[in-house]
Amino acid sequence: MRSHLLNDTTAEQYRRSVTEGVERVAAKLAATDRPFTGITVDTLSPRIDEIDLDQPLHDTGAVLDELEDVYLRDAIYFHHPRYLAHLNCPVVIPAVLGEAVLSAVNSSLDTWDQSAGGTLIERKLIDWTTDRIGLGPAADGVFTSGGTQSNLQALLLAREEAKSDSLAKLRIFASEVSHFSVKKSAKLLGLDQDAVVSIPVDHDKRMQTVALARELERCARDGLVPMAVVATAGTTDFGSIDPLPEIAELCEQFGTWMHVDAAYGCGLLASLKHRDRISGIERADSVTVDYHKSFFQPVSSSAVLVRDAATLRHATYHAEYLNPRRMVEERIPNQVDKSLQTTRRFDALKLWMTLRTMGADGIGQLFDEVCELAREGWRLIAADPRFDVVVEPSLSTLVFRYIPAAVTDPAEIDRANLYARKALFASGDAIVAGTKVGGRHYLKFTLLNPETQASDIAAVLDLIAGHAEQYLGESLDRAS
Repeated sequence: MRSHLLNDTTAEQYRRSVTEGVERVAAKLAATDRPFTGITVDTLSPRIDEIDLDQPLHDTGAVLDELEDVYLRDAIYFHHPRYLAHLNCPVVIPAVLGEAVLSAVNSSLDTWDQSAGGTLIERKLIDWTTDRIGLGPAADGVFTSGGTQSNLQALLLAREEAKSDSLAKLRIFASEVSHFSVKKSAKLLGLDQDAVVSIPVDHDKRMQTVALARELERCARDGLVPMAVVATAGTTDFGSIDPLPEIAELCEQFGTWMHVDAAYGCGLLASLKHRDRISGIERADSVTVDYHKSFFQPVSSSAVLVRDAATLRHATYHAEYLNPRRMVEERIPNQVDKSLQTTRRFDALKLWMTLRTMGADGIGQLFDEVCELAREGWRLIAADPRFDVVVEPSLSTLVFRYIPAAVTDPAEIDRANLYARKALFASGDAIVAGTKVGGRHYLKFTLLNPETQASDIAAVLDLIAGHAEQYLGESLDRAS
C-alpha cells in the first residue's frame, strides 16, 4: 500500500495518475453541450448505493471509469454558458493549476512550520486586497472557507469590540435582503433571536438609510447596544449595493462597527469600469470577500479583512504544541492566531497564480463583461411583454418572472414559474435559480460567465416561456 503514498519514489506514478485524470476531465469539458444531464435523485442514488467501499478497484483507470458513471457524466458544469443559476463562476486555468499544486504539497496554513512560504504568500494577498479596498496601513485579515465563515468572524470581532455587559442588549442591523448568514452568525454567537434588526430596502433593493438611522436611534433610546451594521455590496438575490458612504456616516455617528459583506461585489475591486459602485467600502471596520464568486476562483477562496489588525486578537488562542505565546515575541507568523480554523488549505495559492498570470486587470475585465451582459439582459427582459423584471442590475443578477397574458391569478402564475424552473432543470438545457419577491415566486439569472451571450439569455427566456405555457395549457385541460 506504500506505493500509493506521494513521495520521491512515486513521483512518476503521481504524474501518470494525475495526467490520466486531467485528460478525462478535459475530454468531458470539451464534449459538454449543456450544463446538466437532467438526471434525477432516484436514478443516480442506486448507482452510488451499490458501490461497496470495502472492495477497492486497485486500478486508477477503473476508478476513473466508475467516477465517470457516478459523477463526471451528471455533474453540474458551471463553465457552460447556459448555467445561469447561483453564484458559481467558471474558473480560470491558473487557479486550477494552483489547486493541483496546493493539493499535492498539502501545506497547512495554521503555523509557519507547516507552510513557510505559503504563509507569506497568503499575507501578501491579504495586504493586496486591503490596499485595493483602502482600509489603511493597520489593516489585516485571513483567508476563510467562504462568505458565511467570513461574516461569522467579522461579527465575532464586532461583538467583542462592543464590550457589552449583556449579550441580550446587542443588536445587529442588516437589510431585509442581506445574506442569511447574518442571522445564522447571530445565533452561533449566542445572541437573542431578535438581535438582528431587519432594515427595509428601497425600490432598487438597497438599504434605506433613513430607516437605519431611525432604528439606531431607537436602539440608543432603549438602552441597547448597536453592535454592528452589515452593509451588503452585492446581495445574493439582486446584486444590489447598499449606500455605503451614508451607512459609514451613521456608523461613525453611533459608534457602531461597520461590516461590508462584499462576497459577491468584491469583483469590483478589480473592475476597470465600475469600481466607483463600492465607494465607501474603505470606511468599513471589516469586509467579506469571496474570490470564488467574482474573481473566477475554484471553491473555496474567501477572506475576512479588518481595518485594525489588533481586533483579530479576539480569534486568538494559544496552544503549547502549536502556537505558544513565545512565538509572538519571536515574531514567528502563525496564521492560526487570526483564524477560526486550525488546519487550513493553502487556498490563497490559487489567487496568487491567477494574479501572477493574468493580473488584476484581467480579472476585472472578465467581471466587467458579465456586468455589461446583465445590462443587456435587463434590456431584453424589460422589452419582452412575457416577463416582469424587478430591478435594473447593479452587478450581474436579474430577477424576473413569466407573466402570461391570459392568466391573472397570482398563485397560478407562481405555479407556472415554479414548473418552468423545474422543467428546465430536468431537461438539462439550462439552469436558472429562483427566489421570492413580495411573497411571489420569481426566477433569477446570476450571470458570472463571460462566455454567456445575449443570445443565450434570449434562448433561455424562450425555453422558460415554453415550459410555463405548457404547464398553463395542461392546467386548463385539467380544469376542464
